[in-house]
Amino acid sequence: MSTTESGPPAGESPAGGATERPDWTTVQQSPEFQALRSRLRRFIFPLTAAFLAWYLLYVVLASYAAGFMSIKLVGNINVGLVFGLLQFVSTFAITTWYVKWADKKFDPHAEAIREEIEGVRK
Repeated sequence: MSTTESGPPAGESPAGGATERPDWTTVQQSPEFQALRSRLRRFIFPLTAAFLAWYLLYVVLASYAAGFMSIKLVGNINVGLVFGLLQFVSTFAITTWYVKWADKKFDPHAEAIREEIEGVRK
């Protein structure tokens, strides 16, 4: 091993013993991994589409409904400003939702797959 490399040579553990590398194609094709990917896609794709539609609505209204967007609600706060601020609110809400969802529905299954690949059992 050269002095510029960090870690053990390929196929060896830090203790010097040989390790077996997982077959990533087999892992990727496993029913557990496919179910995990499907679960993630069923959450991510609809939510992404909804957020993009919401953002597109904001842009279209700002471009073509200037009269509506300039309606004053309170003082100098108008509909356009509220819509713009709601973009930030919805971004944080989606992020919070995703983190809670992942902690509950996604991460435990991903951890189980990782443990199976690494041969670790709790």
